[in-house]
Amino acid sequence: MTEANGQDIRAGIGETRPGTGFDPKMLEVLVCPLTHGPLEYDAAVQELISPRAGLAFPIRNGIPIMLVDEARPLE
Repeated sequence: MTEANGQDIRAGIGETRPGTGFDPKMLEVLVCPLTHGPLEYDAAVQELISPRAGLAFPIRNGIPIMLVDEARPLE
């Protein structure tokens, strides 16, 4: 969202990781859709990890894809 002067009015709400668009503060509200447990952010591969479920959910263009069918199993 922008104001009339073109400034981003969301600036400062959360800090995104440069180049990813993902805001790590989202981990405060996101949970695993399978276990409802906490998630961990792996910035190197852009995934949200659910240790309990043994799944890694991809983050695409800064958007976490929280679908079990889209997750990859952890080794």
